[in-house]
Amino acid sequence: MTYCSSMFRSLERVIVKHPKEAFISQENVSKQWELFNYIEEPDFNEALREYQDFILILEKHVPHIDYLPASSEVGLDSLYVHDPVKFTKEGAILLKSGKRSRQHETESYRKFLADKDISIIGELIGDAVADGGDIVWLDDRTLVVGRGYRTNDEAIRQLREMTAHLVDEFIVVPLPHDNGEEECLHLMSIISMVDENLAVVYSRLMPVFFRQLLIDHGIRLIEVPVDEYENLGCNVLALAPRVCVIVSGNPSTKQQLIDAGASVYEYNGYEISYKGTGGPTCLTCPVVRK
Repeated sequence: MTYCSSMFRSLERVIVKHPKEAFISQENVSKQWELFNYIEEPDFNEALREYQDFILILEKHVPHIDYLPASSEVGLDSLYVHDPVKFTKEGAILLKSGKRSRQHETESYRKFLADKDISIIGELIGDAVADGGDIVWLDDRTLVVGRGYRTNDEAIRQLREMTAHLVDEFIVVPLPHDNGEEECLHLMSIISMVDENLAVVYSRLMPVFFRQLLIDHGIRLIEVPVDEYENLGCNVLALAPRVCVIVSGNPSTKQQLIDAGASVYEYNGYEISYKGTGGPTCLTCPVVRK
C-alpha cells in the first residue's frame, strides 16, 4: 500500500477520534481542560453535536474512516489525532509530542496502527520531540518541518535521516515565540496546503525566506486576516484539491478560497476546535491520499 505524502490530494483513508472517546464526560473535561491549556472548558454535549456535523462532511468525501478507541492513558488532546504520527509514502513515523501531557498518545497509536495492519517505518527516540502539526508535505518530494517549542533539533535530525530516501528537499522553518511555550503554535498554524499551487497562510508569523520560497515554487497565497487567524482560519483541511473544510466564522478566508475555485465546507467548531486550538487538520490524520 502507498500511504500519504501529500496535504491536498483526494483523501481516501483517515484516522479520527470521537470526543466521546477523547473527552469521555463533562466531569472528565472539568478535571482536565486547564491541565491541557484549553481557552475555556468545553461543553461535552455540544462537542458531540459539533463533531457529528464535522463527521458528516468527512463521510461524504472519505471512503474509509478509522476511529481511535478510548484510552485511560491519554487526555483531552487525543481528540487532535494529527500530532502523534506523520505518514510518508511507506508508512507512519511515530512521534513524541513536545507537549509533555500528550506523550502517552504515541503508545496508544502504536497499538492501533498494529491492529489495523498499518505500516510503521520509524519512530523518534531519545530526546527527540515533534508534533505532526509541525510537519508539512509541500509536494510528494518536499518536506517542511517547523522548529519551535513542540519540535526540537534532535527530532529534525532524526526525521531528516528517516526520510532521506523519500524526499529531494527537506526544509526547516524556525517558528516564532509568539504567545509563548504553553501556547500551541505549529507550522500548520500558519500554512495549509489546499492544492499543489494554492496555500492558505498567515504571513505575519512566517519567516521571509519561507514565504518567498512558497512564491518561488509557484504557490499562490491566500492571506488570512488577524481576527480569522485567531479563529483558526488558517487551519484548512483539504479533502481533495480545492475541496476544503474550515471552522465557521472565517468569511474572508472562505471567500478567498471560493474566488480561487475551491469548494468550502464549514462546521461550528467552538467546542471541539477553538477552545482546544485544534482545527480540522488537527482533528484528522490522513493515512492515504490519491
